[in-house]
Amino acid sequence: MKGRFNLFQAAMLRWRTLHPYNAVHVAAVCQPFDPAKLEAAIAGQLCADGLTGLELDPQRRRYEYRGGPAVVPFEVLAGGGAPGETLRAEIERQLNQPFPATGAIVPFRFFALADGDVFHVGLAYDHFVAGGDSIVALLNDIVARYGGAPRDTPPPDLYPPTFARLFARNAGKLVGGLPWLRRTVASCRRGVRPRYDDEADGRNVVVFVRLDGAEVAALLARAKAWDVTFNDLLLAALLKVLAAHVPPRAAAARRSDIAVASIVNLRAACGLGLRDAFGQFLSSLRLSHRVPPGTSLETLARDVKQETARIKADRLYLQTLVAMRFNALVWTFLNDHRRQRLYSKTFPVWAGLTTLNVNALWTARPGVEMPAGYRRAVPTGPVAPMVVAATTCGTTLELGISYRASALVAPRIARIASDLQQTLVALQ
Repeated sequence: MKGRFNLFQAAMLRWRTLHPYNAVHVAAVCQPFDPAKLEAAIAGQLCADGLTGLELDPQRRRYEYRGGPAVVPFEVLAGGGAPGETLRAEIERQLNQPFPATGAIVPFRFFALADGDVFHVGLAYDHFVAGGDSIVALLNDIVARYGGAPRDTPPPDLYPPTFARLFARNAGKLVGGLPWLRRTVASCRRGVRPRYDDEADGRNVVVFVRLDGAEVAALLARAKAWDVTFNDLLLAALLKVLAAHVPPRAAAARRSDIAVASIVNLRAACGLGLRDAFGQFLSSLRLSHRVPPGTSLETLARDVKQETARIKADRLYLQTLVAMRFNALVWTFLNDHRRQRLYSKTFPVWAGLTTLNVNALWTARPGVEMPAGYRRAVPTGPVAPMVVAATTCGTTLELGISYRASALVAPRIARIASDLQQTLVALQ
């Protein structure tokens, strides 16, 4: 039986032809480190879930897991230095290392690092195969198997239904939301365009920012007081910080709006539980806002909430998937140079945001604790020069900031990361 990629997966397959489109998760495990035992747990879990023998046919948007033994790259990183920097450098390397383009491929690479009383297990994956929630569940099961408590439920479905049923159930919303596409086009014409020194250079660099328990608690309390979601608050903070770093030459032109995007997980809308299916069920929403100097974060957050609430109520994120289908048609008529410029010219976005709550996804079992920490980094692709992966684990919030080196040089991204941290910490 063969599966068919959904619209978002198909878009990722197009993006990966320009530059690797990988993502990386790293969990800190509170157990003694045994490399051979971990490698066996990885292979055992992949076989148990049927995640071996992948055959990829991107031209026909088809794939098949044929099974067989798990032959997965696994590397133990050398210790001795600062563990945080070692992991950051490895995450960055994995983001930029391609997977095979087609045919029989292994879409996973694992690595590990011993760090005192804990060890870090990392998983780099070709992003089209899964969303972040599926990867958390997979790492959870690997850690459980390593600790002697393998999952006793049936393996997940590897060929879940695509969005066809979702579209059918929401046909009225789809038709009613068509005018929103026209407004989005108008918004794109007002948006500040990212600029790249070399659009063919898709190399990603990664930096991390961490907020502790008290700082995260203050964020949650402020979001509740302002009647906005945690995601709304993070989007507002991104808009406010980016507005201060938009190139003056662009801001002075008729294009004065800053746009950010946020990932929307449609797993529940598709009627699937976390462990029912392995894959990805994603869409996105785009927010464009003029941010005059002096705009308060509260005002911005409430504005963002108004827009996101309407998008959710009218299911306008489904229109994004429709737009991706049109994009696929346009893509076929473009050469690589035009493909690399397509989004910055027609769909300008300065940063993306993807949030993940490990606390809500990780299942505790005998001898299997919540990770002591969780880092995550996602690719920018051709859509935006920066993406923030906000990951909550325990009481901390880890912000993994990936950025295109050809658009944002290191000193500038350091200021953006620092400003973002300070904006969020100031809410205490």
